Amino acid sequence: MSKYIIDGGNPLTGEVFIRGAKNASYKQIIASMLTSDPIELINVPQISDVKITKSIAAHLGAKIEELGEHSLSIQTKNITDTVIPSGTGEKSRTSFIFSGPLLARCGQITFPSPGGDKIGERPLDRLFACLKQMNVEILSDENSYTLKTSGLIGTDYTFPKPSHTSTEVILMTAVTAKGETIIRNAACEPEIDDLIELLNKMGGKIKRDENNPALIYINGVKNLHSASHQIISDRNEAVTFACGALSTKGSVSILRINPKTIYTFLKTIEKMGAKTNWGKDEVFVSWEKPLTAISIETEPEPGFMTDWQAVFSLVLTQSVGCSSIIERVFPSRFQHIKFLNEMGAKTKFFQPKVSDPATYYHFNPESDKPEYFHGVKIYGPSKLHATNLTVADLRAGATSTLAALTAEGQSAIDGVEYIERGYEKLAERLSSLGAKIKYIKI
Repeated sequence: MSKYIIDGGNPLTGEVFIRGAKNASYKQIIASMLTSDPIELINVPQISDVKITKSIAAHLGAKIEELGEHSLSIQTKNITDTVIPSGTGEKSRTSFIFSGPLLARCGQITFPSPGGDKIGERPLDRLFACLKQMNVEILSDENSYTLKTSGLIGTDYTFPKPSHTSTEVILMTAVTAKGETIIRNAACEPEIDDLIELLNKMGGKIKRDENNPALIYINGVKNLHSASHQIISDRNEAVTFACGALSTKGSVSILRINPKTIYTFLKTIEKMGAKTNWGKDEVFVSWEKPLTAISIETEPEPGFMTDWQAVFSLVLTQSVGCSSIIERVFPSRFQHIKFLNEMGAKTKFFQPKVSDPATYYHFNPESDKPEYFHGVKIYGPSKLHATNLTVADLRAGATSTLAALTAEGQSAIDGVEYIERGYEKLAERLSSLGAKIKYIKI
């Protein structure tokens, strides 16, 4: 198990370039398999989630050529298998996303139950309900699902709650289906718009309603063709570096990021007293004075993103007063709080008082458990101390790394493999900002 050795206590300062978005890149690799023509993807991050996806795609028949460090050429003349291998499929939740191209080109797919971070169940019921309307039969056993179709047909489907990845799978499935598909209450994340842009470059006919972004129209086409596309930058990375600067009382210029994609985050830290300066594709974030406490609730786009709340929790430990976070997207996403507490943070879990949890929360009620808390109060500022931690979650791992940089003394972070799922060369890039961090590969 690889680790970071971190000597904390130094402010992060300088410039950092943001890589391609994790949550866009691996899905666009999958989308490339919708055509037998070559697809060129630019700004692909070198992270383990991408590597796993490339491995599965290659197993299914894709020929992948690296064009430099961050570009790929992908061509899938023929899909040679419709079964996602259980070993790689269980390591990541990417496996079911292959449903789009495999149903479109082969009429079937078998994939293992989704894996990924331990943040609560990832129910597929919303996706399956739409696929059934598109003439897809769904079979399952204890460990896998098999989807079959005699021909995809367009449908009109309303998601009961917005679903980021399910929206993307339906886009891939509907782009070559017969007739028109209308997705109502669709998710609005910028990574979805980036996928739409790629699919339209490939010959798709997809459009968001200008007056109602949650409404997407897809007119199915017979075939897709070659295209070249540059992947959107990773807004989670941008927020991570911003939180690192604020928690260590530093400043950072974040380059190659559209500030509009992190607008809610930037407005939040401005309210707390942070200094920001926005450009067209860059943003400057600086700690100028003690930050004040704030309360947030995670929500789908355009709300405060659930992927941000872990690293943002660290900022709240260094802010003045009592802050609170309510997690509305996943039933269990406070794994990082345990690590912050071990380093000296002062927190208290609570259950928000809501009249109708079924409508208030975005996860399915059956995914909830009595032991899951959905709110946490964070009291600050807290003086963090160095410690040794073992992480098993991407965002908790990033949070622990930044916390170690904030604390005085030397810390060790084991389980770096989880961090590498979503961050390329994180230690090296933090070092360029003045962090004293060593990456020990085991």
